[in-house]
Amino acid sequence: MAQFLNDLSFLIQRFGWTDLLDIVLVGAVFFIVLMFLRDTEALVLLRGVFFIIVLLALFTSLIELPAFSWLIRTVLPALVFAIPVIFAPEIRRTLERVGRAGNISFLIRTRNITEKQFLETLDAIIKASGRLSERHHGALIVIQRNQGLSEYVNTGVSLNAQVTPELLLQIFYPNTPLHDGAVIIVNDRLVAASCVMPLSSSGVLNRSLEHTLGLRHRAALGITEVSDAVAVVVSEETGSISIAQDGKIFHRLNMERFQHTLLAFFQATDLKREKSLTARLLSLFTAGKGVDKEGDEL
Repeated sequence: MAQFLNDLSFLIQRFGWTDLLDIVLVGAVFFIVLMFLRDTEALVLLRGVFFIIVLLALFTSLIELPAFSWLIRTVLPALVFAIPVIFAPEIRRTLERVGRAGNISFLIRTRNITEKQFLETLDAIIKASGRLSERHHGALIVIQRNQGLSEYVNTGVSLNAQVTPELLLQIFYPNTPLHDGAVIIVNDRLVAASCVMPLSSSGVLNRSLEHTLGLRHRAALGITEVSDAVAVVVSEETGSISIAQDGKIFHRLNMERFQHTLLAFFQATDLKREKSLTARLLSLFTAGKGVDKEGDEL
C-alpha cells in the first residue's frame, strides 16, 4: 500500500493532477466501451479493425510509400462516419441500457396493484407454463416491468383481461386465432395477445445454439434486448420452459427452478429501485451477456 501511494505521489508530481485525470478518463472511456461490447460480434469486428490499423501503421512507417501513406491518411477519417453505421445495433443497445439505468421510476410506485395481486399473477403464469409444458403447447409470455411496451401491444389484439391459467391455456391452444405471437402482461392484466416481438440480432448466442433456437426463443431474447421485460417461453417441440431477461436466456428449467427464477427477477427489480443512480450504472458492468451454460439444448 505504501509503495502504491509513493508511486501515485510520484506520478502526481511528474504529470500533475490534470494530466493524471486526463489519463484516467481516457482509460475509463475505453473500459466502458469494451465492457459493453464484450461477448458480441462487434468486439470481434473492432479487434479486426484495430489489427488492420496497427498493421498499416507499421507498414507505412518501415517503408517510404508516399502514395500509399496519402491514401491511408485520406481513408482513415472516413471511419469516424463508418463506425456509427457498423456498430449501430450495439450503440443502440448500450444507450438503452444506460437509459434504463438512469430511469427515475424507482422514485415512484409503478404498480397500481398490491404485492399479493402481483404474486397471484405470477402464480397464474407459473401454473399455466407448467400445464403448457406438459402438453407441448408453445407459448411466449412477456411481462412488462418499468419500461412501457405500448408499441408492441399495438401489434396484437387488445384483451385487457385478468391473468388466469385457463386464459393462457386457451390463447396458446394450437391453431386458435391468437396462439401465434406473444401475450403481454402489465401488472395483473393481460393487455394483448398475438403481439409481434423483435427477433434477436445479438451475436452473444453460441453458434452451436443459434440454429436450435426457435422463433419464440429468439423473440424472447429480442424483446429483452430492447426493454427490461421478462419473457417466458415454452418450447412446442420439447415442452421445456425458458426465461429470457436482459438479453440472456435460461433454459431447460424444471418447475421448481422456473418458479424461483421468475420470482427472483421481480424481487431483484424492486430492490434495484432502492439503489442510487451510481449503483445502478455500476451494475451494468457486472451483468454478463450470453446464454446460460447449464443447458445446451432446448
